[in-house]
Amino acid sequence: MFYYDVWVRSGKYKGDKPLTYSSDVKIMNGSIVQVELQKEIVNGFVSGSTTKPRFNIKNITNIFELSPIPENYLKLMEWLVEFYPSSIGEATRQILPLKFPVKIKIEDASSEYKLPDPLPTLTNDQRKALKDIHQPDTYLLHGRTGSGKTRVYIELIRETFEENKSCIVLTPEISLTSQLYKNLFSQFGDKVVLLHSRQSPSERIKAWLKILNSDSPLAVIGPRSALFSPLRSLGLIVVDESHENSYKQDQMPHYVATRVASYLSSISKSKLVIGSATPLIADYFLAKEKNKKIIEMNTTAIKTDDVSKNVSVVDLKDKSLFTKSEVLSDELIDSIRESLSKNEQALLYLNRRGTAKIVICNECGWEALCDHCNLPMTYHGDTHQLICHTCGKRISKIPNTCPECKKESLSFSSIGTKAVVDDVKRIFKGANIQRFDTDNLKSESIENHLESIRSGKIDIIIGTQLLAKGFDLPKLSTLGVIQADTSLYLPDFSSEERTFQLISQVLGRINRGHVSGKAFIQTYNPEDKIFKYAINHDYESFYTKELNNRKKFKLPPYYHLLKLSVMRKSPESSENAAETLKKSLKESFKGIIIEGPAPSFHEKHGNYYEWILVVKSTSRNSLISVIKSLPSGWHHDIDPLNLL
Repeated sequence: MFYYDVWVRSGKYKGDKPLTYSSDVKIMNGSIVQVELQKEIVNGFVSGSTTKPRFNIKNITNIFELSPIPENYLKLMEWLVEFYPSSIGEATRQILPLKFPVKIKIEDASSEYKLPDPLPTLTNDQRKALKDIHQPDTYLLHGRTGSGKTRVYIELIRETFEENKSCIVLTPEISLTSQLYKNLFSQFGDKVVLLHSRQSPSERIKAWLKILNSDSPLAVIGPRSALFSPLRSLGLIVVDESHENSYKQDQMPHYVATRVASYLSSISKSKLVIGSATPLIADYFLAKEKNKKIIEMNTTAIKTDDVSKNVSVVDLKDKSLFTKSEVLSDELIDSIRESLSKNEQALLYLNRRGTAKIVICNECGWEALCDHCNLPMTYHGDTHQLICHTCGKRISKIPNTCPECKKESLSFSSIGTKAVVDDVKRIFKGANIQRFDTDNLKSESIENHLESIRSGKIDIIIGTQLLAKGFDLPKLSTLGVIQADTSLYLPDFSSEERTFQLISQVLGRINRGHVSGKAFIQTYNPEDKIFKYAINHDYESFYTKELNNRKKFKLPPYYHLLKLSVMRKSPESSENAAETLKKSLKESFKGIIIEGPAPSFHEKHGNYYEWILVVKSTSRNSLISVIKSLPSGWHHDIDPLNLL
């Protein structure tokens, strides 16, 4: 009899060590098996042999006739449960499918290259980037929007295939995978494999089995989950649009895809390319600290007009600029009319996530900030209080007049979007208007309408962050950012970084070498430097300014963060539980800083109220120790990209 450690794929198993099972036959490490767990048959994989335990154990029920999971992925899983503390059951769900078909059909993954579509000649920036990315290491590809990062990725994939190695290319959203898949498929045929959660179960299993059993190199395209594709010989990982929040897993284990990719590239000795026009502050800082190559691509692939010359910053406080609509400036309306007369398109961008009720002056743009965190305070109408959702500070005495300009012009409001849609329909009768955001049904999703958008069948596109992410819209000539301040009002340390990213990215949708474009940024704070930095592609100035703030307020990359949350049936009960834990942690752990307790940004969940603590430390290991000491009922998120 032989004994093996098995990683089970089941949320029911909360342990952080593999379970022991027996077998009558020898089994290779990485073999995919079925075992009984709490009277249920679940999938798992063998991580290694072990000695006979002192207690009775169950036999392995079934051994699948499949290639074993490669050794690098076994190492990756062991690292994952330590670095992002989670159970074996939760971690194994990242790499193994829930079910396999009764009869597994192994398809031949090999294919011959078809004649690839012609590609544009490489620019000087692209040639230099390819020359710099020459050996296994981490590279930060800082290429402005329209500089042709995808063209670089294609050549890197080609080089990797020539070395008989495989590639993983990550995109932040499933909606972006179809566009990238078409670009890569046109070059490499069915060596390109698409893998994401919107595929049917049969499609996903078919793709996963193709990856597992392929002896020839493949390029796997997908969102963050594609990182766990069990490729035999990995030579390249690309994290495109690496600044996006969707690379952070919001369920256990709470991993950040770029960090997982970094570890996977190190153990597989592959190249890692982190690509973005607006890299995360922490990624840029880390690249500099570790002397990793930062590759700049500052010229667009197709010669275009200077975008900054065609951007107007519109003051939302000046009502004389809004005579035809309360939400669309006269300039923006006129530009949309001009675009429609030329059979071109307009895009109206809404940062709909900004739902915080804030206190702002409609005359001078003053806003209520927490003097401890330097973050916007959120207005709670039921108690008529301003609350900081990071440190918990409360202000009950809210001024009637603006402290800055002394006028009675304070607004207690949230940012609505329905008025925008209604106004567009009222002003542009007969125009084909389509809205795209996360509320769309599957049939209405942007990937199902991409051809209609690109061909110009849709006249006015209204959308949220979804449309700021990497789409090339050849007929787009007018861009309107309806309320550019929205993300600035979010009570979070990442709000300025997010605003800079969003404005920079959405400006990248125009003047890409197809038609000339104009952009209108509507804001209550037209003098804010953040808009100047974004318009002028001045990342360095923004980075320097933001880094100074992060250091001052003990935030990443200088401090590691841990968000702790608890839910109880009343806000008082949640607050009391948080106060109790805070006291306990302060007594048990030296050298940590604890902010809060404070109500969560979205405090009420059904009949429960969520409160949070934010723990800061220069030692990430200290935060891991805090996690391991948590009492039952508490949830944790280490390395959060935001605290909302």
